[in-house]
Amino acid sequence: MAAVSAKCPFVWLLLWLWVRLSETENTRVSVGDDILQPYAHGHGPSHSHRHVRDCQSVVHGNSTYESQPPNHHSGLPVAESTVFVSDVSGSSRMVYGHITAVQDPLRTLSVLEPGGPGGCGMKQRVSVEETAEAAGCLYAQNAGFFSTSTGRCLGNVVSDGRMVQDSGGVQNAQFGIRKDGTLVFGYLSQEDVLDQSNPFVQLVSGVVWLLRNGEVYINQSLKAECDKTQETGNFQTFVDVVSARTAVGHDAEGKLILFHIDGQTGVRGMNLWEVAESLKSYGVINAINLDGGGSSTYVTDGSLASYPSDHCVPDSRWRCARPVSTVLCVHQRRCQPENCNGHGDCVDGRCRCHQGWEGKECDSLVCQPPACGPHGVCTAGGCVCDAGWRGKNCSQECLPGFYGDGCNQTCACFNGGSCDPVHGRCACPSGFHGDTCEQVCPLGFFGPSCAQACRCDDLCTCDPQTGSCNATLQGETNYTLHRAGHCLAKQMFTLWRRDEEAHREQPLLTEQRKLGMLLTCEDKAFLAPDHLRPGLSAVSQPAASLRTGVSQRGRRSLPRASRLLLRPAGRHQQSRFTRRSPVQEIRVHTGRLGLSG
Repeated sequence: MAAVSAKCPFVWLLLWLWVRLSETENTRVSVGDDILQPYAHGHGPSHSHRHVRDCQSVVHGNSTYESQPPNHHSGLPVAESTVFVSDVSGSSRMVYGHITAVQDPLRTLSVLEPGGPGGCGMKQRVSVEETAEAAGCLYAQNAGFFSTSTGRCLGNVVSDGRMVQDSGGVQNAQFGIRKDGTLVFGYLSQEDVLDQSNPFVQLVSGVVWLLRNGEVYINQSLKAECDKTQETGNFQTFVDVVSARTAVGHDAEGKLILFHIDGQTGVRGMNLWEVAESLKSYGVINAINLDGGGSSTYVTDGSLASYPSDHCVPDSRWRCARPVSTVLCVHQRRCQPENCNGHGDCVDGRCRCHQGWEGKECDSLVCQPPACGPHGVCTAGGCVCDAGWRGKNCSQECLPGFYGDGCNQTCACFNGGSCDPVHGRCACPSGFHGDTCEQVCPLGFFGPSCAQACRCDDLCTCDPQTGSCNATLQGETNYTLHRAGHCLAKQMFTLWRRDEEAHREQPLLTEQRKLGMLLTCEDKAFLAPDHLRPGLSAVSQPAASLRTGVSQRGRRSLPRASRLLLRPAGRHQQSRFTRRSPVQEIRVHTGRLGLSG
């Protein structure tokens, strides 16, 4: 127990030392002591772009920069990085560095502001590691120059299509990538930088054009970039001194070449002549020099892969990477612009355009006017066709059976009717009518829209389609006509009977009234004197029957009992009448007629 207690203070001391060392390591920063500047005061020469053009060799004509067609080998790996250790020709020095070949640089390389967008505007300085990690860079190295006192980015800066800053025409060597993927190296006028016909999507300024068309171009650069207001010795020293170096160039295939050499100014590394020759040996065609010295940094997958030359604080035994300004970042293939102008999706560095858009950047409408013709309107979604029209350029009518916007509505026409492709209204064939041609022509009509009347004898019906009078009616129509004819005949017969009754001759007296009058006359005959009834019964007196209006027709219509009363009376009958009383005689006759007394 005592032994353990004795060791505890020692253990705690080791833990404290480890924590302190860890904190010290994590807080180490660059002193910024390895400064390599091309200009003593300010940055860049004061002469114009015309001066640069006039001073260059006539071999190059009026062009002050070189262009390389784009490399689009999208099927190959994004980049290949090689570590090399080699001796420098003509010296006993050994150099250590990285050379990285980048495919399809338009989609795989970006110029980044320190810390991300807005870094130059805030004059901030950030290590290459931090900037590269935030952007997801596969490989990264420092790029443009900056003010060590203020942190301001120097020269031209265009990052992923954004104009960050314009140098105002300062004539230093430039590296850029245009919108179409063309690589540009050399000296640019302010008009070149701001050109919008094929604008720069990436641009950064360096100092000294190392190689032009495969030849060392440093002497010409000294004339073009040296500031006449300062002693030439400072710029010459910048070129001749050995130091850590960073450069960018391209080969004959259009691959972008990133070049990095570790070193320390005046002690180890390469001068720019040696850098140019080394690049030339690797097949580089055009190349410019970027910021070097203590700024020279190379990062792989977010981790420092180079040996910085700046000492650290608070412990100068260590070397620390310097916070810098702009960074060249090699990343997975991206689209230009990354969002495909909002009209497509970026897949492996290629824009897959949404419907209605086309082009490498999905910035062109498929239906550029007047591609939609007279039956459509060009929109962001492509041609929008008028109702009744279809096709990529709205030149085709709807297929039979369809109508409306997009020809996506189905016609509802029966019996072979065709519909209007715009509104869907049905055009019926001969023999049919109705909104959907569902009805046969009414009897007696035929033709389109059933507008023509049949012209058949006896008002007979005709064929509803052709109007032929020899038509044979079938099925339901025949049955319907039969029922209608039967009904009509019955109604006509009823009306005829009713009309006959209305016009029939009506008798002046009813049967009962006639009988009553006859009986009254007969009764009077019984009471009449004998000389008024010579051979006839009193009932047969002509004046009594004829004056009451009993015609021969009326007589025939009387019952048999009544007709007997009008016959001549015989002797036997007269005796009978004489033997009966008048009341008894009336009862006899009324009983025979079935009348009540």
